[in-house]
Amino acid sequence: MNSFLNLKKKFNCFKIAFLTFALHTFTCQSQQNMITPPYLQKGDTVALLATARKNIDDNLKPTIDLLHSWGLEAVVGSTIGLDYHQLAGTDEQRAADFQKQMDNPNIKAIWCVRGGYGTVRMLDLLDFTKFKQHPKWVIGFSDVTVLHNHLNTMGFKSLHAIMPVTVPRATPEAVSSLKASLFGEPVSYSIAPDQMNRFGKATGELVGGNLSILYSLLGSPSAIDCKDKILFIEDLDEYLYHIDRMMMNLRRNGCIENLKGIVIGGMTKMKDNEVPWGKNALEIIDDVTKKYNIPVIFNFPAGHIRDNRTLIMGNTVTIDVNASGSTLTFQK
Repeated sequence: MNSFLNLKKKFNCFKIAFLTFALHTFTCQSQQNMITPPYLQKGDTVALLATARKNIDDNLKPTIDLLHSWGLEAVVGSTIGLDYHQLAGTDEQRAADFQKQMDNPNIKAIWCVRGGYGTVRMLDLLDFTKFKQHPKWVIGFSDVTVLHNHLNTMGFKSLHAIMPVTVPRATPEAVSSLKASLFGEPVSYSIAPDQMNRFGKATGELVGGNLSILYSLLGSPSAIDCKDKILFIEDLDEYLYHIDRMMMNLRRNGCIENLKGIVIGGMTKMKDNEVPWGKNALEIIDDVTKKYNIPVIFNFPAGHIRDNRTLIMGNTVTIDVNASGSTLTFQK
């Protein structure tokens, strides 16, 4: 009987070890299998279009000049100039423009001109069949987080970066980081120390974007899987209690407890009520996440700020946070 029990115990140990190894292997493979769209080369064409708020101003020349200086061509989509209340045309018009640029083999990247709200309204009208066969870079931030997250669930990388309307006021570092990312050059960032940082080192797939958008996508087919990932978040013009609400929702959905690390970008132009919430946005995030033993970078240069550095969403990154500062390095 003792021999049988010992044999059974050894079998159970072997089974646990095998399942642990299989789970680790699957996780690594899922990170390695994220598809990288082809990097750009001189002579390639980038489409400029609107997926959300309208862009009726004649403001794209600085962006077109920038693309030309990089040796690239620009095509202006049919949504530029459309005026449908707040939006750049109807949902169908915005989806049709995006679809056209996705399906055009001569377009190597799609650069969303601005954020606002509305990308999610056209998302389910899109057919990604040809995109899966011939992927291309989708670029933008803020409301474009809808596309970053949806593409992530499909297994494709994308670029969280400055947009055409922000090019004139973007820092040189923000602009050069986009060029480096598009052309496949090595990308890494060294950030000054922040007193709120939590030390540690972690490697994982980078996911996330605008906190309000992440929150709004929870429970939908476009919601990201947070397990073993490094989460980036930023936001603009939100009430402080709403930041707390969204962070609590991420935690209650099991996202935060499964992360390997967190990168917090700009929390810009936050608002408070007549009766103060009692904490600022960074303190709220710190309060919700401090129980987890993972590295956290505060005040990372990305989001609704001039120094909006490019983040390759879906790419494996290593973050190292210590007393001398923080580094974020993208693996090739």
